[in-house]
This record gives sequence, C-alpha cells and structure tokens, in this order.
Amino acid sequence: MSSLLLCYITDRTQFPGNEVARRARLLEKISKAASAGVDYIQLREKDLPTCDLELLAREAQKILQQLRTENRELRTKLLVSSRTDVALAVSADGVHLPSHDLSPREVRSLASRAPAPVGLTISQSCHSPEEVQQAAENGADLALFAPVFEKKAAPGTKPAGLEALREACQCNIPVLALGGVTLENANDCLRAGAAGIAAIRLFQEHDMAEVVRRLRQLQQGQET
Repeated sequence: MSSLLLCYITDRTQFPGNEVARRARLLEKISKAASAGVDYIQLREKDLPTCDLELLAREAQKILQQLRTENRELRTKLLVSSRTDVALAVSADGVHLPSHDLSPREVRSLASRAPAPVGLTISQSCHSPEEVQQAAENGADLALFAPVFEKKAAPGTKPAGLEALREACQCNIPVLALGGVTLENANDCLRAGAAGIAAIRLFQEHDMAEVVRRLRQLQQGQET
C-alpha cells in the first residue's frame, strides 16, 4: 500500500485576533504541518488581494525551504489554491484547482510558458465520481473529493457519502477524502479506497503532530 497522503488546507480566518496575529498563527501551523510530515499544504486564503496572497505564499515557501535545509527528507509541497499566477511567482510546488476552474492541462500549458518553466503538482476539487474521472483524464496529480460527510461549518450541505467516495477511488488517480473527516471516521474513508485525507479543521484545531501520528496509525491498521 502506498504511503497515506495528508493535505492540510489553510484558513487563517478561523484563528482569533487581528490580521497580523492570524497570519502569524497560520505560518506557525504551516511549519508544524511540514515538520509533522504532512504531504501537501494547500494555501487557501481566498479573500486576500493578490499582493497579500503572494506575500503570504512567499513567507510559507520560505518556511518550507528552511525546513528542507534542516531535514533533506522533508517532502511537504506547497499548493496555492486557485492562483496559478501566484504559485508561479513564488515558485510554489503546485496549485489546487477548484472544480469548474482552469483545467490541469491549461495550467500546465501556462507553467510551460513561464520565464522559468516548472513542473507543477496539481490537485483538483471534485464532487462526484465523474468529476474525479475527468480530473484524471485532464492530467491532475490528485483529486480532493468532497464533501464525504456533513461539515460542521455548512450543516445542511448534502454529503456525497462513502459509496460515492468508493466509486471515485476506482479512477486512475489518488483520491483524498475531504469534508467532515474526523479521526473517528477517517478509517471509513481509507476502507473505501481513499489514498489520503484532506482537511482544514482536523489539522488546524488540534495538535498537528498528534493528528498526523494517529492518521498514520490508521494506515498501519489497514495493512495488518
């Protein structure tokens, strides 16, 4: 079985305090996520103007680069949500695409025409097995399938459920379960075939290292 993929999705607006305090807390969480071995950090700060988002992304990338000099085995990748231009500007590892945004093929074309062409890791939001299949056909590296369960932040949102997740995981692309995932139900996602877990609150509201450790333990249980 391949290593469990973990993706921390950021949301600084959930932190208390003013904007300066929230950004500081977010960067601290990013550092802890990378140190704990999270595979992907999706910088998802949709309300920020371009210049502020670019600054925040540069600060996050600087943290990851510093951690990489201290630990050459660190493999955490920074994905900028929605903004391919910002991802390219700060030399991020990749970009996350909402559904009905640019296609992965279009993003790769943009990246190939950049002053310093780069190979971006591309994840894409998907809400049905059909969208997962399309993401795979369009060249995405991984799909974030959501919402699997009802989300606290959006009660009433109809969850896709485990059966739809199971169907989505039949596609030829790693699928990460997202939406209402907890330590209690994460194992159900793995049994359905998910390659990993993506979350905001699960990582952001708890001790990062402990959450990562317990999720990794779930995978070990699957293998025995």
